[in-house]
This record gives sequence, structure tokens and C-alpha cells, in this order.
Amino acid sequence: MAQSLEQSIHRDPALFYWILFPITVVMILTGVLRHYATILLASTPKKLELPAIREQRSLLRGINLRNNAHSISPSAFAARKNYMISAYKEGAFLKDPDNRGKAAANPMTDPAAMEGMMGMMKGNMAMMVPQTLIMGWINAFFAGYVIMKLPFPLTLRFKSMLQSGVATRDLDVRWVSSLSWYFLNLFGLQSVFIFILGNDNAANQMAQQMSQMNPGAGMNMFQPGQDPDKIFQSEAENLEVLEHDYILKGVEERLLSST
Repeated sequence: MAQSLEQSIHRDPALFYWILFPITVVMILTGVLRHYATILLASTPKKLELPAIREQRSLLRGINLRNNAHSISPSAFAARKNYMISAYKEGAFLKDPDNRGKAAANPMTDPAAMEGMMGMMKGNMAMMVPQTLIMGWINAFFAGYVIMKLPFPLTLRFKSMLQSGVATRDLDVRWVSSLSWYFLNLFGLQSVFIFILGNDNAANQMAQQMSQMNPGAGMNMFQPGQDPDKIFQSEAENLEVLEHDYILKGVEERLLSST
């Protein structure tokens, strides 16, 4: 029975010290520098005024009432429901009741929105500029090198990911090129950054991308250009059509029937 021969490549041991190790160290140092650069570039968030805080918390109160309605009695739910619906419809929680019914302001003229956009631009610069420089550095000095071999088997689907910049069709998929090692470090150093900088760090590439996709999460429930009155009216409709199902209804009978 014919046995498949293991593919071997005679490589210079110095590749580890002159390619693999430098790329890894540079990626770690770049992540640390990005973290502190992001902290320096970040602007101090402005404190919200009391009416704005009341407006946001009132909407959150209605959402929590819908999500946890089954945990309170029917009488308590009915009292809260009637109060929230009437307050939403009357605009009692709006920070600017005089602007009710008017068109939403242009987000480009809102100083808070412009400040948020500038923060996103600063974050993009802190993320893209170092990666562009490192990418050019690797392409200039380390392109086309095969630096290591993984000790476990892989399918051919990983070939394009692990052998970027090496156009060899018959090369074993376990061999890793220098350019692919850069991409593996780019998205695989999260645990290292957490160990060095802590959980709340700005060095993680994936975390920055997720925060940029939803920059207002946890800070402002009303995004620029949205009309708070329409959101309150929508929440009032959601409360009106909600069917209350008390979780403790008939609990005595259920308890006795189970014994």
C-alpha cells in the first residue's frame, strides 16, 4: 500500500529570528502604541443635561417594563402601563417640548454629532495608519517567504488564508507565509493585549471595528437626526398591544398539583 510522503522544505533557521519574531514583536508594540494613542486622541465626553438624561431614562423605563412585565402583578403592570402611555403621548418626558411636531434638526449642525464623527475619524486614523505602514514594511522586506509549518493537518480551504503572497499550487497547506503570519497576528493577539493592557483596551482590532459599527451604544439612545417624540409614540403603541401574562398566576394550584 502506497504511503503519502510528507512534504519538507529546507529553511534557514534564521528566518525565525529575522522574520517571524520581528513581525510578532512589531504587531504587539503597535497594538500597545495604538492603545495609548487612542487614549490621547479621545476627547472627554460631555455631561448630559438633566432633561436629556430624563428623556433617555424614560424611554429605557418603558422598554424595561415591556421586557419584564411578566414579573409584576396585573394591577402593578396596569398602573405603570397607563402612566407610561399617557406620558409618552403627551410628551411629558421630552427635553424640548416646544419642538414637538417639528422636523428633526440636521445632524451636521449638531455639535454633539460632529464631535462623535470626529472621534470616529480619530479612531480610524489610529487603526489604519499603523496597519498601512506595517503592511508596506512586510511587503517590502518579507514578501514571498515561507516561515513556519503548523503541526496539525488542515483542509485546502485554509490555503488562501495561510499562504498569502506565495503562489505555489502544490505547497502543503500547513506552511505559513510571512504575509499570512501578519494577518494571523492582526486578529489573533487579543489575549496578549488583554494580558498586557487589561480587558478594556483599544488595541484589539475586532473590538474597534465593532465599536465603530455602533458608536452610540450605551451612551445615547437617540441618534442624531432621530425624533424622540416619534420614538416615544412607537413605544406607547408597543405597550398598548402588549398582552400581560403574570408568571405567578395560579402558582398555588400549580405547586399543589405537582406534589
